Amino acid sequence: MKYSEVSGIILAGGKSTRMGENKSLLILNQKTVIERMVDLMESVFKEVIIITNTTSEYDFIDNPKYKDIYEHKGPLAGIHSGLTHSKTEKNFVISCDLPLMEQEMLKYILNFKTEKPITVCIANGYIQQLAGIYSKSVLPTIEELFKKCSVEQKDGKRKIYSVQTLLNLVGAEILFAEELDIYKEHMFFNMNNHEDYKTIKTFF
Repeated sequence: MKYSEVSGIILAGGKSTRMGENKSLLILNQKTVIERMVDLMESVFKEVIIITNTTSEYDFIDNPKYKDIYEHKGPLAGIHSGLTHSKTEKNFVISCDLPLMEQEMLKYILNFKTEKPITVCIANGYIQQLAGIYSKSVLPTIEELFKKCSVEQKDGKRKIYSVQTLLNLVGAEILFAEELDIYKEHMFFNMNNHEDYKTIKTFF
């Protein structure tokens, strides 16, 4: 049975500076990364949408596609657009950087009981911000971050619109993935460059 009260949001990204090309269109065993992510998310969620600023590149996929509402503000803008366009209060956000994620981990994060608006894992030494539950209730905080940042940039101050800043502001449930029986190290392996791509291909 698929979850209808939670939507799946895939952050497809675009041309990565470290990869030099759109990593979501790379091939893993005769399927693109984005197709694999759609298959994974559709195995769990009834509604799955894709966030990308190059929607025409994904014409071969039927899922709804939306661009960032706030441009040039990184992954947080993708989360914002996904939450804005989804039809549900709770949403599972995942990035194409994690093509080895598995259904069991999605469901564990999804079913963890908490009152906090965001649920993510710590794994491989990092908080895995782009694989977790985000509630629509964080939208006003994201928008305030963007507004504040646009003002501060005029004064030459650094950008503050990171996903980590959002987690700090609203409070996030942090799960220790490595303590779980279902944990496998490759689940949170981030594909950032061609060496990572070569490593990931060995799993297929």
